[in-house]
Amino acid sequence: MPQETRTFQAEVSRLLDIVAHSLYSQKEIFLRELISNASDACDRLRYLALTRPELIADDPELAVTLTPDKKANTLTVADNGIGMSHDELVENLGTIARSGTASFVQSLSGDAKKDMALIGQFGVGFYSAFMVAKRVDVVSRKAGESAAWRWSSDGKGEFTIEPAEHAGRGTTITLFLNDDEKDFLEDYRIRNVVKTYSDHIALPIRLISDDKTSTINAASALWTRPKGEITPEQYKEFYHDAAHQFDEPWLTIHAKAEGKLEYTSLLFIPSTKPFDLFDVDRKARVKLYVRRVYITDEAPGLVPPYLRFLKGIVDSEDLPLNISREMLQHNPMVARMKSQIVKRVISELAKRAKDEPAEYAKFWDNLGVVLKEGIYEDFENREALVPLVRFHSTAVEGLTSLDDYIARMKPGQKAIYFITGDRLETLQKSPQLEGFRAKGVEAMLLTDPVDEFWLPALGEYQKHEFHSVTRGAPELDQIEAPDQEAHEQKQEAPKTDLASLIALFKLTLGDAVRDVRPSERLTESAVCLVADKEDMDLHMERLLRQHRRTVGDVKRILEINPKHKLIARLADRAGKDGAADALEDFVWLLFDQARLLEGEVLPDPTAFATRMSAALEKGLG
Repeated sequence: MPQETRTFQAEVSRLLDIVAHSLYSQKEIFLRELISNASDACDRLRYLALTRPELIADDPELAVTLTPDKKANTLTVADNGIGMSHDELVENLGTIARSGTASFVQSLSGDAKKDMALIGQFGVGFYSAFMVAKRVDVVSRKAGESAAWRWSSDGKGEFTIEPAEHAGRGTTITLFLNDDEKDFLEDYRIRNVVKTYSDHIALPIRLISDDKTSTINAASALWTRPKGEITPEQYKEFYHDAAHQFDEPWLTIHAKAEGKLEYTSLLFIPSTKPFDLFDVDRKARVKLYVRRVYITDEAPGLVPPYLRFLKGIVDSEDLPLNISREMLQHNPMVARMKSQIVKRVISELAKRAKDEPAEYAKFWDNLGVVLKEGIYEDFENREALVPLVRFHSTAVEGLTSLDDYIARMKPGQKAIYFITGDRLETLQKSPQLEGFRAKGVEAMLLTDPVDEFWLPALGEYQKHEFHSVTRGAPELDQIEAPDQEAHEQKQEAPKTDLASLIALFKLTLGDAVRDVRPSERLTESAVCLVADKEDMDLHMERLLRQHRRTVGDVKRILEINPKHKLIARLADRAGKDGAADALEDFVWLLFDQARLLEGEVLPDPTAFATRMSAALEKGLG
């Protein structure tokens, strides 16, 4: 088969350009990435060999081998793992073959230093080799196959692939180093990098130098060591390797369960959002081992979707080594491990929330939106999850909790009030909140789509029901204002023919609204739209329409503020002859105003503009 020349996928070309021009200071991370990939290849072969022992029979001792050659100016990273076929070389090294491709491209900022840090997050650490190499050759033979293949590229847009001479099982990567990177050929440099970044790798990393071979890592799984013997730096580097992230772990949870069920878990919560946090598959990325043998990094049933931000490993002593993904989904031991892991994570979060509220707020800003999914998905742990919820409100700066909200409730207040929307700034200015502010009643300000699901699932908290400020009547008259007498004087409505005005509104708007009624919630604005008590919340309806879901022809209630000067003037004219024709434009303008305040698109902008021009003309006349 002749040599093929192919072009890199567009995203890879862009990535390689970042690598080539990066000023990233820690270039040694290329070796960590290549060793990590080699270790994964060995883990995958070890697992396959459980059912196909012939794959490993000729070379059973798995290892990673580093060979510097000062004369040739090359550094070789070799493994005897699973290897790659022709098509896998093209797919794995010529494209970013992961679901995060689009997210990767969108995340590029144009700042080389910042973009460089994305490499690990998107599972494309192989390309970091081009930080130190002017050419990279990859020779690979897949376990169970006889053909070997050579992949080669200078990282400038193209790569070649051709048959290779006889090669051992696995993958050998040869880096032709740049002239100013020769320090990576020195034994002391290689040993230092491996000790810093890869000491935890659970198979030997061997250095061949001057015809001598030595193992330069501890070669024992980090999670099997006593916690007292593991430094924070070792935990951090294990996290970088296991999670393929460059941030600091926000929380490290290292635990060993003993008794009827024995397993070790070493889990991390990132300090930044993982790139695949909102993938539709909602897969967790915790690796499952059985007695130190790697099984899978997508173990269904081990971690619930709402904890998919967790990174790390779980190593079971009880599961069978030949367990399949299908068996994992229905295995009772996996279910028990999941239950214990979830409770442990929730407990650690609760402890951090209590002891370090500022740090917990950082976690919530990054990952709280996902944690809220558990409230409607995980009935067993719902009671423990709810106190962890944080939100903005009308009463305090920053984030607050439901327990703190309840502690601030006013005399006579029975419900927990909330409003949902797309942007915090818009919610803070919502007219529906005016009456609540006047009475000093706090409202939760919720801006995540998931809020439309966990609140109805919960229903109430500590015997207080949740009430949307945009649905039904607010029952504010039962809540005492801080200075009730002054409040009543301020809110006293002028004496007008309000009934006639409401009748005129109903006649003019017809079936465009469900009803028109005076408002308890408005103190400054003239009008607002609300949903009936049994109807869908306004924001929920908008979300469904945005996703092209059928919601039917939902009619809203228009509330008018009798205390507003404009409404009072309209009410004075409502009972006079010809009022219906004279005030028609004003009625429609106020209705459109209410719709605009809710973020709705007006069904007839031309009619709105015509009425607005006419109203302005009358005002100027």
